[in-house]
Amino acid sequence: MAKLISPDIDSLLEQTSRSFYLTLKVLPTKIRGQIGLLYLLARLADTIADSASGNTNQLIDNIKEYNEHAQGNRDEPPNLGELAQLQTNSDEAKLLEKVSEVVDSLERYSAADQKRIRQCLDTIVSGQTLDLQRFGNVEKGTITPLSNDKELDDYTYRVAGCVGEFWTHMSLAHCINADEETEKLMFEQGVRFGKALQLINILRDIPADLALGRCYIPIDSMARFDLSPSDLQDSQNMDKFRPLFDIYLDLAWSHLDAAVEYIGLLPRRQFRLRAACMLPVLIGQRTLTLLGSQNVLDGGNRVKVLRPEIKQLKNKTLWAMFSRRKSMKLLQANRDA
Repeated sequence: MAKLISPDIDSLLEQTSRSFYLTLKVLPTKIRGQIGLLYLLARLADTIADSASGNTNQLIDNIKEYNEHAQGNRDEPPNLGELAQLQTNSDEAKLLEKVSEVVDSLERYSAADQKRIRQCLDTIVSGQTLDLQRFGNVEKGTITPLSNDKELDDYTYRVAGCVGEFWTHMSLAHCINADEETEKLMFEQGVRFGKALQLINILRDIPADLALGRCYIPIDSMARFDLSPSDLQDSQNMDKFRPLFDIYLDLAWSHLDAAVEYIGLLPRRQFRLRAACMLPVLIGQRTLTLLGSQNVLDGGNRVKVLRPEIKQLKNKTLWAMFSRRKSMKLLQANRDA
């Protein structure tokens, strides 16, 4: 893959992005750098927010200072040296240490692309800040849930749906000519694409989030099923939780089906863009299928699509990507599997 920022930063991108790097590698070169840079900027903010400093207000200040620097409203980068020392992941520590180099890389792109990247980052940071405000000062041993589905939808938009929006802006600016109606559909379904991937993460990571005092399953929904956040800490309650869980599973499937429709709107010749969109959808479909049959409250048995299957899905994507018909057939077959 062509150099994105620098060999050192590109290496961090590969090491910190996991499965997303597979997507990045097949993206059209016209937008690969911008999308990769947004990922790094967002990952940097996420690393700040997830730092185990024990001081929520300080983390909020750190992420605010970082965003102001990234937005071009603050000349001096934040001093993240202390946070870097707290990281258990050495790659994330290096990312915090390279904050100036990552932000300065915005200058490689046009003013219009810089604006798109910054707008999306600002939305993502607003979601991460909201998370810190909601959950950061939770007393040990207590769990704070979201209030309602509106809060859940807002959260999934802020941290992921806006990325689908950004992806669409970049595609339309550099790769695709579409009529007004198609553009409108792409933005709507692009947002749902991002929401799908975030909702899948939420449904998969319930035990891990509960251990941190976070519950993304809204309290008013749980109340309708005579459930409380503490009930979700006991894997024996899965049968009682299943009817409510299935509602959110269906919502995730609905969003992911919109992502498939999004892929169907891409021009035939945009095979790289199609492949880049297909792989996360295929992995998401397999994850939802697994979630539908397993006990998601069992923290010792986290649902995950294994690397051999991801490699198999990647190979199937590479085989189908040149044909829109084959691509849509693969997506449907994977959904039905």
